[in-house]
Amino acid sequence: MKIADFPQSVIDENVDYTVKEITNVIKKYGPRESGNENCLAAEKHIKKEMDTFCDETRFETYKMSPKAFLQWTKFVSAGIFLAVAVCAGLVFTSVISMFVAQCIVCGVVFVGLLITVMEFLMYKQFMDVFYKKVEGHNLLGVRKPKGEVKRRIIISGHIDAAYEWRHIYYGKKFPLMTILMGCTILGAIASFVISAITVIAHFADMGAFGEFMTDYSYFFHFFTALAMVTLFLFVDFKTISPGANDNLTGTYAAVTALRMLDMAGVDFENTEVCAMITDGEEAGLRGCKQWAKDHYDEYVNSGVETAVLCVDTLTDLEYLNVYNRDMTGTVKHNEKFSKLVMDSAIEAGHDDLKFANVFFGSSDAAAFTQAGITATCLAAMDPAPADYYHNRRDSYDRLVPEAIKTGYEVIMSTILNFDERGLGE
Repeated sequence: MKIADFPQSVIDENVDYTVKEITNVIKKYGPRESGNENCLAAEKHIKKEMDTFCDETRFETYKMSPKAFLQWTKFVSAGIFLAVAVCAGLVFTSVISMFVAQCIVCGVVFVGLLITVMEFLMYKQFMDVFYKKVEGHNLLGVRKPKGEVKRRIIISGHIDAAYEWRHIYYGKKFPLMTILMGCTILGAIASFVISAITVIAHFADMGAFGEFMTDYSYFFHFFTALAMVTLFLFVDFKTISPGANDNLTGTYAAVTALRMLDMAGVDFENTEVCAMITDGEEAGLRGCKQWAKDHYDEYVNSGVETAVLCVDTLTDLEYLNVYNRDMTGTVKHNEKFSKLVMDSAIEAGHDDLKFANVFFGSSDAAAFTQAGITATCLAAMDPAPADYYHNRRDSYDRLVPEAIKTGYEVIMSTILNFDERGLGE
């Protein structure tokens, strides 16, 4: 079957179903922090729905530290601010020399940059050891084929919602996020370089340049210290986004993929279709990383051709793209599968999609690709970023049914094409 033969009325009905269900989940279950009871309650609600059209549904649990991914912004920013301010006071009172002050600032900023790179750029579980662990839950729904399983396609979306990012919420009229985060990151890098040069100048004769750096470079650290105030205020851990678009739209893209097949009476001969609902994406891809680790052999070494399509936000239609590069551009997704999704979009009548890059942050697809599992990402969100991204504006009144419908058409076209030819062409 091709997407042109798939009943349009089924897709339309599931778009309506999605809008109603997302509204219901937000109103009934409240803030869905990674690993909290609201998150699990919403997943149980979805499992009950999927039980009616899946051959199998099940939970898998794991341990994670929800705040480890972003709470470092608090103590890194406080540490750098205090290092600059306290050392300045100690130099002024002649307790320590400028050389010692520069050494301290250099060391503290280096640690801050290391944590930033490991957590926010590479998504390593670098800080988890310092935080309390809670139980996270991943949910899987399976629609089995009539015969032997030879292929498996998984549609995935995360159900947890993000802590509010104040820079975006209060800066919707202008790029406050870009300005403040730019100042923070560039200031820290510059402070590290300047303090390192100054320390070197203490031991090596660098002439007038060395004298200038020794006498005046510390003043730049005050700019960095001020920038750290904005980093300290960056995340509001008391406010959680409703997560309507990011990412209940992706969650229900996975759920309705199976629901639509059931409603249309489509039974594949050898292709298994799965809906994966992950928890912990907003905590640094924790749930997906655990799933990829636990199911690597099944997805890679079992002889069943397996591909994972992660869907993350179906809202801004003009930015509906196949994101074949991820994790701030450091991860490249499977070329054949990304092309299959793109070709399927064209078959569905949507020829304006592009291959794109998640240049700030990451999707769950990156965790699969890093683990060696075939994956790619489909998303539709303004990369500016959108004014609803990670804040309280991301509620059901901001849903865009047209974008959801277009995404569903691309997803269903991908499933049908994967059943027909897999990744062979």
